[in-house]
Amino acid sequence: MSRLQVVSGKGGTGKTTVAAALALALATEGRRTLLVEVEGRQGIAQLFETEALPYEERKIAVAPGGGEVFALAIDPELALLDYLQMFYKLGGAGRALKKLGAIDFATTIAPGLRDVLLTGKACEAVRRKDKQGRFAYDYVVMDAPPTGRLTRFLNVNDEVAGLARIGPIHNQAQAVMRVLKSSETAVHMVTLLEEMPVQETADGIAELHAARLPTGRIIVNMVRPALLDEPSLALVREGVPRTSVAKSLSAAGLGGARRGGGAERLVTPLLGQAGEYAARHALERDQRTVLAELGLPLHELPLFAEGMDLAGLFELATQLRRQGIS
Repeated sequence: MSRLQVVSGKGGTGKTTVAAALALALATEGRRTLLVEVEGRQGIAQLFETEALPYEERKIAVAPGGGEVFALAIDPELALLDYLQMFYKLGGAGRALKKLGAIDFATTIAPGLRDVLLTGKACEAVRRKDKQGRFAYDYVVMDAPPTGRLTRFLNVNDEVAGLARIGPIHNQAQAVMRVLKSSETAVHMVTLLEEMPVQETADGIAELHAARLPTGRIIVNMVRPALLDEPSLALVREGVPRTSVAKSLSAAGLGGARRGGGAERLVTPLLGQAGEYAARHALERDQRTVLAELGLPLHELPLFAEGMDLAGLFELATQLRRQGIS
């Protein structure tokens, strides 16, 4: 698999949860994974039930088989200070600029520079090696911005064109793009089986292709369990006789057999729920067809009705491994 795994999706699809589960899945059997957050929401810390992440790489979990997951919340201001020190050796002068507000000013008025810093930090982690010449991390997983901003965020070379055509900033952007547009990178889309997220996924993939950025997989998140099989769904669509349902309920001990008993009172709400389920099932089937036509590997993760916790995150990682993402 590609060493830089970028995860995006429409807001509300659970892309941060999927990115965290992917990092755990990739860290199995002794491997090291860095999970990177670029939006400043501290979503990773909440998922792993730990304190807010500082601007440093910190171990947050041990995966099955002894692998390790590290996390980093990238602060663009501090990343710019790193950049100034790396290329201009400003030292204390850089810290003085921060106190004067110049760093915040620079990253605010030049959003292209901000994206170079955020993506550049992740790409640096991908390329970094230890003294023995081994990669510091086997994989880097980036919890990227939502699909609506993704392509612009990743296509930093175009963003900095108006800022600098030569010099260190230009060279940094070129180095970042060499990683982002290579086989070292894969951009995954997280979606739900709903029309708007699926359409945004299709649009996002089209934009990535147009920008010549490498696509990876489509991960359908929060998939509801199947409650009715196909024969039962066919009966619901055709219209189940109320008397048959009432008799079945009575046979199961739900109310008496007499007219107006408990069984008959349950028929209307039960058939109503069955009809709603059949309609949703048809919609989800149609959305699966749309996703399949996009031509990327398709994976599904289950809905956790009680909400997501650390145990659930490990279960999602297991699901990803079973589906060949590891």
